[in-house]
Amino acid sequence: MKEAIVSKGLKVEIVDSPIPKPNADQVLIKVVVSGSNPKDWKLAELRNVTGNAGDDIAGVVQEVGENVIEFKPGDRVGAFHQVLQPHGSYAEYAIAWQHATFHIPPKTTFEEAAAIPLAAMTAVVGLYGHLGLPQPWTPATESMALVIHGASSAVGAYAVQFARKSNIHPLICIAGKSRPYVETLIDRTKGDVVIDYRDGDDAVVEGLKKASAGLKLLYAFDATSEHNSYATVSKVLDEGAKITGVLPPDNYEFPPRISNSVVLVGNIHTTEKDFGFIYFRYITRALQEGWFKAQPQEVVPGGLGGIKKALEDLKAGKAHAVKYVFRIADTEGVA
Repeated sequence: MKEAIVSKGLKVEIVDSPIPKPNADQVLIKVVVSGSNPKDWKLAELRNVTGNAGDDIAGVVQEVGENVIEFKPGDRVGAFHQVLQPHGSYAEYAIAWQHATFHIPPKTTFEEAAAIPLAAMTAVVGLYGHLGLPQPWTPATESMALVIHGASSAVGAYAVQFARKSNIHPLICIAGKSRPYVETLIDRTKGDVVIDYRDGDDAVVEGLKKASAGLKLLYAFDATSEHNSYATVSKVLDEGAKITGVLPPDNYEFPPRISNSVVLVGNIHTTEKDFGFIYFRYITRALQEGWFKAQPQEVVPGGLGGIKKALEDLKAGKAHAVKYVFRIADTEGVA
């Protein structure tokens, strides 16, 4: 099979590799579309990791392990490949654990499914695992403000959708160029707002105060965790507030009144398997019901041959409210 190996300098080499075999609790998936994430370039550039960096899988089940009971060959599935392990989604075939695999409803495309796994799971781990917000099936019964910084990112957009399902309002969303996209996700009738970070930190702080007037501001999800976003949001959080993000804060010490955490989504493959199991199955239902939608996708030409450009664009911050995905069949040399 063809497989793309990413290394330092964002070099991408397409090699011939043997088709992997699933263990007893795994699924072998013939990849139709692979998704990408910012971590794909960061592993190579910041941690000098060489390997198949893809973790978002959408395709068709080829083979299952002896303990797998929910999936069979021929099923259309999405899956979250285990980070830093072999046999990722930048290949014709990939491996996923059964607890991190989900059925794709008929009306959901492979491109849409490839935009979901890692980012959606990061969103739900942040909202429900770290912030302890009401689950969608036991929604909030009173107003509770939630700040979502980076609401147009994949993680942020999925957090908005799940928070709405949990009846959490007002949602105070912070975005920039892609603000119009965020407007399609919120409910203005329930007090939800979008604040433009391009107006400056002082304007963001004032916007947060105005949007949360009369309410305690106790929850914040920083879906970008860059450019001093933690510090800006923390200025207006009340005593006992919780803030969680996707990256550790850079040279910032939180005030004693705030508890902070970082979402380690890879834990759903180790210490939080049950969490992953439940929410991936819930995502199937959410897609089927139509209240949950994938972030818009941009199909990068060339299949695996387009990975280098996509990762360079991700590094340069060119992706706005879009997921870069790769159709494997577009790869040179793939039948």
